[in-house]
Amino acid sequence: MADGRETATGGTAGGGDETPLQVLDAGRLGTELGERATLVQFSTAFCQPCRATRRVLDDVAALVPGVRHVEIDAEAHLDLVRAVGVERTPTALILDGRGRVALRATGAPRKADVLAGLAQAL
Repeated sequence: MADGRETATGGTAGGGDETPLQVLDAGRLGTELGERATLVQFSTAFCQPCRATRRVLDDVAALVPGVRHVEIDAEAHLDLVRAVGVERTPTALILDGRGRVALRATGAPRKADVLAGLAQAL
């Protein structure tokens, strides 16, 4: 995603030796994946950019058939946060239909950037 927002497509989390999970399933997320893609958002209660991210991802999920938005409370799911390599909120992941991480971004995304990333994942 653009405009100086930090993005990453893999690598190591926190400079350590562990590679973040690259595939997520319904069991890990606690809900079903979207048929075509899933927009996963890691948020915290007092994160102002998380609110804007929620609106953007909800809008995109409503626009694109088969796409689901799933918001994860980072504070309540620390094991998943660590496994995925989330270092700050909001962090958004675009998962393809099989749950593979196709794109990862931190910061509040623009709708156009999410749609472009989603097009790559589909």
